[in-house]
Amino acid sequence: AEPTEAPEAFTPATYEVASLKGPTTMGMVKLMQDAENGETANTYNVTMYGTADEITAGIANKTIDIANVPCNLASVLYNKTEGGIKLLDINTLGVLYVVETGESIQSVEDLKGKTIYSTGKGTTPEFALNYILRENGIDPETDVTIEYKSEATEVAALAETDDAIAVLPQPFVTTAMMQNDKLRIALSLTDEWDKLDNGSTLVTGVTIIRTDVLEENPAAVEKFLEEYEASINYTETNAEDAAKLIAQYEIVPKEPIALKALPGCNIHFIKGDEGEGLRLFTGAL
Repeated sequence: AEPTEAPEAFTPATYEVASLKGPTTMGMVKLMQDAENGETANTYNVTMYGTADEITAGIANKTIDIANVPCNLASVLYNKTEGGIKLLDINTLGVLYVVETGESIQSVEDLKGKTIYSTGKGTTPEFALNYILRENGIDPETDVTIEYKSEATEVAALAETDDAIAVLPQPFVTTAMMQNDKLRIALSLTDEWDKLDNGSTLVTGVTIIRTDVLEENPAAVEKFLEEYEASINYTETNAEDAAKLIAQYEIVPKEPIALKALPGCNIHFIKGDEGEGLRLFTGAL
């Protein structure tokens, strides 16, 4: 009789992993530490970037294999590369909040006629804010003035001035609130999104992989997903230890801020095929 074929042995791979400084990387800190200590099945060289543009360039010139990106950027890249990337998982749900020092914003309608400072032009914050405004009968072009700044820290500084209204992601919300006790969360964009009941979830961050990298060694990618899921679970269940690592990797300036920000960061692991309900948000994916 023919010998039965043995299952293909797992061959470890080396991956260049890109992430953005913020909630999307907070769930990866345990994986980063384990990788540095040589305790992972594969080798992961994780680099944190300040802007999504740098990641786009790395995917295009194939210096980046796996990346945590805002989900609408994943959609743009999918179209740009004509399917040259695949969605591996969702790692962060809604993390956006409207903050102010006053009491003027109690509902989305109250934003009408106001100037709003925000980060993330061309990424999730712009998409989510515009969608929520429109669904509440406010035209983002004419009924409000939205000023986009490149850095969340700049928006946080503006939020602290009198009467300024800002859209900020975690963990910057917590950082700003710990520096200024007058600052308050007026609205959660996640809650406002859910009220619209459109059958989708507000998603912030996803993990993508270059299709050729995935096809080269599917077993190694599966191992990455197992280790990444374990890392996210660690962040969700060991807040104090995770906060230490988050501060150590300088994702936030201090450990107490990381600990306080974690619950609002909405870090969850949802594997790609479970994310079917997110089509509305991720467009092509």
